[in-house]
Amino acid sequence: MKRLVGRAVVVGAAAVAATVLAACSGVTAGEGERSSSPTSPSSSGATTDPEAAPELDVALSEPQEDSLYPRVGDPSVDALHYDLTLDWDPDTDTLTGTEVLTFRSTTTGPKFQLDFGIPLAVETLTLDGVGVPFQERGKDLVVTADVVEDQRYELELTYAGTPAPVPVPTMRSDFSGTGFTITETHETWTMQEPYGAFTWYAVNDHPSDKALYDFTLSVASPWVGVANGTLESRTDEGGTTTTTFSLDDPAASYLTTVAFGDFEQTEDRSESGVPISYWVNRAADPGVLSDLRVTPEAMAWLEDLLGPYPYDTFGVLVVDSESGMETQTLVTLGDTEYTTSAKVVLHELAHHWYGDTVTPDDWRDVWMNEGMAMYLQGMWEADHGAGTIDEVMDGWAQFEDEERTFAGPPADYDKDSFGSGNIYYGPALMWHELRQMIGDERFFDVVRGWPEANANGNAGRDDYLPWLEEQTGEELTEFFDAWLLGDVTPPRD
Repeated sequence: MKRLVGRAVVVGAAAVAATVLAACSGVTAGEGERSSSPTSPSSSGATTDPEAAPELDVALSEPQEDSLYPRVGDPSVDALHYDLTLDWDPDTDTLTGTEVLTFRSTTTGPKFQLDFGIPLAVETLTLDGVGVPFQERGKDLVVTADVVEDQRYELELTYAGTPAPVPVPTMRSDFSGTGFTITETHETWTMQEPYGAFTWYAVNDHPSDKALYDFTLSVASPWVGVANGTLESRTDEGGTTTTTFSLDDPAASYLTTVAFGDFEQTEDRSESGVPISYWVNRAADPGVLSDLRVTPEAMAWLEDLLGPYPYDTFGVLVVDSESGMETQTLVTLGDTEYTTSAKVVLHELAHHWYGDTVTPDDWRDVWMNEGMAMYLQGMWEADHGAGTIDEVMDGWAQFEDEERTFAGPPADYDKDSFGSGNIYYGPALMWHELRQMIGDERFFDVVRGWPEANANGNAGRDDYLPWLEEQTGEELTEFFDAWLLGDVTPPRD
């Protein structure tokens, strides 16, 4: 069963639609090194049966080193399942965590590493139940233990501390940090595209490595913890609210989210029967919730074009943020000086097909997510009073050249300008040109067919572009090179 809860968007006073998707630059986690020796023998007992836990096979990946942000992620680790038990104490701003990570080693060697934020200190760590040496080197958690290629292991660790966001490689004024964020009222939220999940759990923080998740979240009542997936249980005992969420379709780490705050859940349902949850702060303006009621209509509109919504549930989480960053698999809408629109919800819903169920295997190809979501947003705008789709594209074309000049071509952008408009508008114009070239029937066949053919997987341009040529029967090399790699906007028809 598919249970992925919606994708994320943060909208606040400074954010408008998806044109402001933020980015991150090199990881600056600070200095420092912590190490520990095991209290038990240093050899670990591997889970030697490669067929163990076959229900995790859906999360098997081929992790790779990112071409733009190679400091984050480790191709030697294929994460299969994260079990995260997190407790938030707003009085001390302390996150206490127990993590059990089931992973496949992709190499044979004496050590492996995960991404893990400096403010959090590991207290205990075992591999398959046996203590092993480890070191926290900057943002890297290095575990010294013999691992064997294609064997599966279970890493368990406990940790605590006050998480903090890390700097991002962006030129945008509306976003300066990524990861775990604590508000002035000690509520929390997370956003982390292209990375930053490591600020609150130990993770192989790269989109090429998708995994399953279970969350158990505790906080003093009446606050509640919210995360991705299906809400499996909620209890209030001894003044503590505990919620459990299960995400049983593989998701990239940048799509995960967790928040603690005074949220109230309101339930809804799409026209096709998909359960929808809105998590809104009790102090929020009532207009926030009423504006979000466009969600069923937006989902039905997309299903007409793209086929059935690819997951079993969808959720919206409203947080106190003015950032334009959108990331996770739970829609996250900024609450401060609240502004949003139907096209924002539509854009983020589109990412469930383009970005979530099919995820780029390298950040150079984020245009695959944003270009199609942006084009669908343009179509929605045209259908809802913004003029014809040609007129919408003509409007965007007036400044697309400026976006290329500022941040580079959509598929060869400046790594310090992640999330700029160049990955949105240029690819959106490209899709409209292709639509005119091959006609609506063939165009929407491939738009719908790509996520259907690659559900729960990863892909890059080397997979996507040949597939498009095969499906359309067109030679499109020069066309794609001009639009994706050219320094100027190609001539439009």
